[in-house]
Amino acid sequence: MLDRTTPPVIRPMERFSLAVPDRCRLRNGILLNVLQMGDEDVIRFDVLMRGGQWCQEQPLQSIFTNRMLREGTRSYSSAQIAERLDFYGAWLDLSSSVNCNIVTLYTLGKYFERSVEILASILKEPVFPDEELSVVVNTNKRQYLVNAQRVESIARQWLARALFGAEHPLGHMKEAEDYDRITPETLRRFYEAHYHSSNCTLYVSGKVTGNALRCIEQHFGNAPWGREGAVPSVLPTFALQTTTEKRLFVEKPEALQSAVRLGSFTIGQLHPDYAKMKVLTTLFGGYFGSRLMSNIREEKGYTYGIAAGLVHYPGIGMIIVGTEAANEYVEPLIREVYHEMDRLCEEPVPADELEMVKNYLMGDLCRTYESAFSISDAWIMQDTSGLPDDFLERTAEAICATRPEELLQAARTHLRKENFLEIVAGKKV
Repeated sequence: MLDRTTPPVIRPMERFSLAVPDRCRLRNGILLNVLQMGDEDVIRFDVLMRGGQWCQEQPLQSIFTNRMLREGTRSYSSAQIAERLDFYGAWLDLSSSVNCNIVTLYTLGKYFERSVEILASILKEPVFPDEELSVVVNTNKRQYLVNAQRVESIARQWLARALFGAEHPLGHMKEAEDYDRITPETLRRFYEAHYHSSNCTLYVSGKVTGNALRCIEQHFGNAPWGREGAVPSVLPTFALQTTTEKRLFVEKPEALQSAVRLGSFTIGQLHPDYAKMKVLTTLFGGYFGSRLMSNIREEKGYTYGIAAGLVHYPGIGMIIVGTEAANEYVEPLIREVYHEMDRLCEEPVPADELEMVKNYLMGDLCRTYESAFSISDAWIMQDTSGLPDDFLERTAEAICATRPEELLQAARTHLRKENFLEIVAGKKV
């Protein structure tokens, strides 16, 4: 019989490893990454295009170019694309980030060839039809107008502007007029510049068969495709124009609560202290038992939830604290955030608390990367971030080896309250 009065022993994980994809070059030079894993007859196929929002000529150009790929091609109408993918049990995801756009196809292995035939048309011959574009833009504009009234959205955008500056792609605040300036010609220009075989990387994962690989070669690898003479995208550089003001207040008179965002630049993922900062940030505000949650939610009752986390873009790292609270609690809440920063800079973290955070991080790492599709996500993340192949494994090792005195030094160096900007969006009290 099990003794249910005694909890199971916590055993630290000895080693974290990530399955490595098989890599090959197709005839036209495209790099293909193959993760052969799993027993179910399901395949995920990712087509990654370099460029993204940093390379766009105007706001929203990148995201709408990628979004509109499935709204009609020279071979299929938008309705035909939707009907055929649905018939094959396939699902298409179109995502856009700072430095790349990704088109992801999930499909049954037995219908992979037919689904990829449609995907090839979507990527090689989109037409960006006016009627469909108008519907998509108007739908997104209405959603934007709703979100623009929310204090959390206001605080998030103003923090980005305060840190990066209005001229930086990450600091630009969307406006309703940006949606009105999106036209088919705008999207075609971006498509022709960035959607071509010399700017493309492929990932296929799941139960990948030889027929699936031959199908990929046939549709994407036999010959160059895209605009003739197109060259790989190069990310431009932008100067940071961080505000000198410590706090920015955005008034929302009818708001029932205020959104608070605190943010500061920090080290990147290739810095030697990155793993220590990941542990430190998690302990500070990265999980439900964090110090910010224990103090500000559990003890003080200022908010239902508060979180701190690391955010990374190419060459840029940030640490951000975010929460929403009743208007009258904003000032004491911010004081308590800084109080917890001070504690981390002045007192070594107790060994038992550090061990709990390490176990949480290692468990989360294992949960996050446990399947072929999630492991594919890991390799895409490392690829688009310019990280080495062993980045996650080395980070896991460094997390396990972190000591209290190292966290104390990391806090004193990288978690300095004078470097944080404060954004409050809500009602004056």
